[in-house]
Amino acid sequence: MKQFVLVICLIAIFFVYPSQTNAISMPCCLTLEPVDKSLTNAKGVALIYKVQLNPPSFARTNVSILAVHLPEPSSYGAYDSYEGFAFIPDEISWRFKLYPTPEEISPTWAGRFDLITAEMKNVKVQVRLSNSKTEKLGPSILTNNIKYCK
Repeated sequence: MKQFVLVICLIAIFFVYPSQTNAISMPCCLTLEPVDKSLTNAKGVALIYKVQLNPPSFARTNVSILAVHLPEPSSYGAYDSYEGFAFIPDEISWRFKLYPTPEEISPTWAGRFDLITAEMKNVKVQVRLSNSKTEKLGPSILTNNIKYCK
């Protein structure tokens, strides 16, 4: 009888406390680090959280990015701006414009995207060069993986 009760308790624990998933807990922040280590002052942060949009609907995931001390986009060639870029490899990606603040020297670049419905698992977040006229996306300047989100 004791063994039967023990087995029932173990089964109950298994169903009450399911195994952890690889999904992150939100809200969280992710530090974006430079791909080129010579850009010692370039950094960014991504805030990732659930947002309830109007009109009321199911919650979506928001990714907001703020990046500082980035080089002039034109120093890399035919680029004139930066974009936020988040993606799940071989599945889906989201890109959104980052806007510069009015500082004359080294503006802060910021932007957000509110419409993510996918599970935020194995997501990479980046700040990438962009050509606003041709809509060509360039290489990543800042990057990190969502598994480091805290």
